[in-house]
Amino acid sequence: MILNKKSLVTGLVTAVPALLVAASGVMKLLGGAGIQAALARAGVAELRVPLGLLELLFTALFLYSRSMKLGLLLLTSYFAGAIATDLSHGQSPGPAALILTLVWMAAFVRDRSAFLPAPPARA
Repeated sequence: MILNKKSLVTGLVTAVPALLVAASGVMKLLGGAGIQAALARAGVAELRVPLGLLELLFTALFLYSRSMKLGLLLLTSYFAGAIATDLSHGQSPGPAALILTLVWMAAFVRDRSAFLPAPPARA
């Protein structure tokens, strides 16, 4: 199977945010001291496992092409909440905003109809 440049770029642009979110989910599930401290500062330490599972589920939905738009919506909502939580606790929203931007870029490269209106149907 020969990969063309477009599919290679699309795969790379999709893999970067997916790996970042999946790694975050796995780290939350493993519950290292640094993760627990960061979640405690945000006031959500008791939600460590559900948050990790949600990150993994939303990433899986985003990666599967038939549910990519749902995964995009859920990841956008998740990271918007993360940004709001960071802002309300005086922390930098930069990391969450960066990951969200990468997710949007990947979705745009994969399926522009996730952002643009569909063309009118022909009769």
